[in-house]
Amino acid sequence: MTYRDAGVNVSKIRTVQKSIGQIISATHRMIAAGKVVSGFGHYAGLIKLGSELLALHSDGVGTKVLVAQLMNKFDTVGVDCVAMNVNDVICVGAQPVGFIDYVAVRQPNEWLLQEIAKGLVEGARQSQMAIVGGETAVLPDVIAGEENAFDLAGMVMGVVNGKPILGGAVKPRDVILGVESSGLHSNGYTLARKILLSKYSVDDNADHLVQTVGEELLIPTRIYVRPVMEILKKKIRVHGLANITGGSFTKLPRLNAKVRYDLDGLPAPTGIFRQIQVDGEIDSKEMYRTFNMGVGFCVIAPKASADDIVSICGKYKMRCKAIGMIEKGRGEVAARIDGKKEAL
Repeated sequence: MTYRDAGVNVSKIRTVQKSIGQIISATHRMIAAGKVVSGFGHYAGLIKLGSELLALHSDGVGTKVLVAQLMNKFDTVGVDCVAMNVNDVICVGAQPVGFIDYVAVRQPNEWLLQEIAKGLVEGARQSQMAIVGGETAVLPDVIAGEENAFDLAGMVMGVVNGKPILGGAVKPRDVILGVESSGLHSNGYTLARKILLSKYSVDDNADHLVQTVGEELLIPTRIYVRPVMEILKKKIRVHGLANITGGSFTKLPRLNAKVRYDLDGLPAPTGIFRQIQVDGEIDSKEMYRTFNMGVGFCVIAPKASADDIVSICGKYKMRCKAIGMIEKGRGEVAARIDGKKEAL
């Protein structure tokens, strides 16, 4: 099975996103205060307002909410919602400062909303920022499913101190450092659910998992704010930052499309990644094009910065290691998979 077979065509999505980006770019000239520095196409949009450079981003949890409904456990998806936003906004070097959420429910449910709020607060704690508002919508004609059916999204604002990190400095001989993920994070769930939940219930155990299928699928997305902010505040040279989400490593060229990303040290599939691959009979290349495969965040930096970056990540109990190098090229991404180089 492929991600496209499961109903998600990444190439088509990118084409649609590009066309939307062209449409909304006209609004960059409509701004009444400040100036748009960077719009659609990166991990966050940037607006210069007086002496401040603000970063904005919005994201949701995706179909991971369906797993929460099956488990009747809702106190962790809020962490995912925060993580999917802050892990993107830090990619431009912004410190997250404020967050708002949007919860759409099938019917009013105080317990459900309180449980979701617990996760949002935990995510905010890990991100050292404030939740300053949000919206709860009751949409019985839109949100299908059982009484606990809902959707969850959010938006974050960050502040850049100094110059933003947009990836233009990424150059050949830079090292690509990979920081470990906590699991699937909140991407690829359409494919993961179709494979695992067609064979197992959420309470089942499986060969490559240490918890039940449902527990593994609900592991919260890791938040990388603290180590990344410490790296930047200590003025350690960094050329690019990338959150590994939907489309996995194929998104690296958004940093700089004038170099080649040579990934020769990616981890082998283990745990839930191995379980999905075995049960879905998925080609290895498809796995590395779809899932983070154990690498949730990438820091691209000169070799001289590598040891300091690895040390700071270790301080926050996040393993980090070199997974590749930057070479001369034109936006290619290549990975060593099953002993041979593959274009992703």
